[in-house]
Amino acid sequence: MSLSGPSARPLACLKQALRQCRVERQQWRQYATAEVAYPSLQTRYPLPSPGFRTSQTTKQNRTEVGLKKIPVVPPPRSTTKACPDPIAQITASQLTTLDPSAARTRLFSPTNPERAQVGDILLVRLRSGDPFSGTLLNIRQRHSPIDTAILLRNQLTRVGVEMWFKVYSPSVEGVEVVQRKTAHGKRARRAKLYFLRQARHDTGSVEGVVKQYLRSRAGGPGQRREGRGGQGGGSGKKKGGNRKR
Repeated sequence: MSLSGPSARPLACLKQALRQCRVERQQWRQYATAEVAYPSLQTRYPLPSPGFRTSQTTKQNRTEVGLKKIPVVPPPRSTTKACPDPIAQITASQLTTLDPSAARTRLFSPTNPERAQVGDILLVRLRSGDPFSGTLLNIRQRHSPIDTAILLRNQLTRVGVEMWFKVYSPSVEGVEVVQRKTAHGKRARRAKLYFLRQARHDTGSVEGVVKQYLRSRAGGPGQRREGRGGQGGGSGKKKGGNRKR
C-alpha cells in the first residue's frame, strides 16, 4: 500500500512553512529600515533639516508678501470701570425725572429734622381724582428711595379708611404737611401707629383740620371776613341774651 508525499513526510511541510516565515520577516525588516519609503511624498514634502525650528518657519511665513495678518479684536471695555454702581446711577436719573425740585426727597429724608413723621396729618394731591388726607401711620422705605410709600388713615362717613400712596408715583401731584404731631400732642414713640385702628385710640376724621389749613392757604382777607362775621354773630347773640334778661 503506497502513501502520498505530504502525508508521508510531515517534517518537510513544517520546514517549508518555517522557511516562508523567515522570508516574510526579512521583507518586513527591509520595509522598516528603508530610508525612502514613499519617494513621491518626500519630493513634495521634504524632511526638515537637523536645525529645524517651528518658530522660525512661522516668522518666515509672516514676513512673506502673499500672506495676511490675522486681525486681533481687543477685549471689550470693562463695565465695572465704566459704571461701578449702576443701581445708584439709575436711581439718581429716575429721581431727577420724578422729583425735579427734590421737595419730596427732603420731606421724607431721614437726615432732615423737619421731615414728615408718623402721627402728622398729610394731604396728598392726585392728578386724577379728589385729594386724600389723613393721619400718617407708617412710612415704608426700602433699599431704593424710589420705593418710599406712606399709609394714611381717615374716617369717611364714620368708617375708617386707609390708603397707601407711592411718594414718587406719577399719579401723585404733591404731598403737603397739614399739621404736625408735636403741634397737638407729644411725638410718637413708635414707627408704626397701628394702634390707632382701635376705637379708644382712633383720632377720628381730620376734615376740619384740613379745611382750616386750606382756608389759611387760600389767603388772609377771606379769613378776616369770616372772623368778622363770626364776631358780629357773637355780638348779636350777646345782645339777644341781654334782651332776654
